Amino acid sequence: MIVFGAHPWYGETGQKYKFNVTLTDHGIPEGGGIYVFVRRRFVFFLKPLYIGKATNFRGRVLGHERWAEAWWIRGATERHILKEPNARQRARIEEDLIRHYQPVMNDILIPRGVHDAPNNKHLAKAWRRKRFWNRFWWGKPHIN
Repeated sequence: MIVFGAHPWYGETGQKYKFNVTLTDHGIPEGGGIYVFVRRRFVFFLKPLYIGKATNFRGRVLGHERWAEAWWIRGATERHILKEPNARQRARIEEDLIRHYQPVMNDILIPRGVHDAPNNKHLAKAWRRKRFWNRFWWGKPHIN
């Protein structure tokens, strides 16, 4: 892992997404994709606080309504950016990451029970597979 530059985040399905780390407003690119507000502790320990998607990073991330809360209250230290031009892919990646990390500032898309499967058919298939194998090996699914 490189401290600054790029960082991988993994979705609930196990898919690896490579994000660029931005510390300043000048590091935010044009275009759309996924962004993560992150709190870094002791150099290597990262905690995602908020995961979102944007059609235009500069318009969305720079004036984000939750950034003040993330920065001042929750201790966000940086923003991670993944460029993704396809809107359907952005929605799928955002859902996959939120379901895996369940960030404290995201209050939607968190699986709370057996009937809360993802809406995306690829995520739903991976979700069912993961539940099956967890039940097989550990005797219980990965969520309640």
